[in-house]
Amino acid sequence: MTGVVVSVHISATHTFSKPPRDAITLLEGLGVEGDAHCGATVKHRSRVRADPSQPNLRQVHLMHAELFDDLAAAGFEVRPGQLGENVTTRDLALLELPVGTRLHIGAAVIAVTGLRNPCNQINDFQAGLLKQVVHTGPDGDVVRLAGVMGTVARGGEIKPGDGIDVVLPPEPHFPLTRV
Repeated sequence: MTGVVVSVHISATHTFSKPPRDAITLLEGLGVEGDAHCGATVKHRSRVRADPSQPNLRQVHLMHAELFDDLAAAGFEVRPGQLGENVTTRDLALLELPVGTRLHIGAAVIAVTGLRNPCNQINDFQAGLLKQVVHTGPDGDVVRLAGVMGTVARGGEIKPGDGIDVVLPPEPHFPLTRV
């Protein structure tokens, strides 16, 4: 299983969208160098208020570009970085990966920890968008489509055009849940 990096993004402040960069550097155990969410403990503001000592399982946010295609079909225009991801991918079924999957991108390795749980800020970006990325499925389960989160297992540079090699964890595999 392989994919490709479409674009990479950083924001030094807690902005909703993140501007594109030519490359980003991942720091082992911390996250994306220069990004507001970089650190060994949680940096997401609501999680810091709840317990600032929690480990940061959201060091890197990856989102599949195919989501933007689906959103366009539903009448929404969203470009890479606008939903706050650090890495936009293509040709990789991110949401179907099990917990602990390792994504090898250049010299860097990201360990997938779970699903992004988007907040109402998405509706501030575009009204009605939250229902497109989080909804209840036919079986009554909550379906989260806003990408995956991970930690940096090995640092290195990532840039658009880099290939993504997937290494699944040993079985049994556990489905992603929100982190």
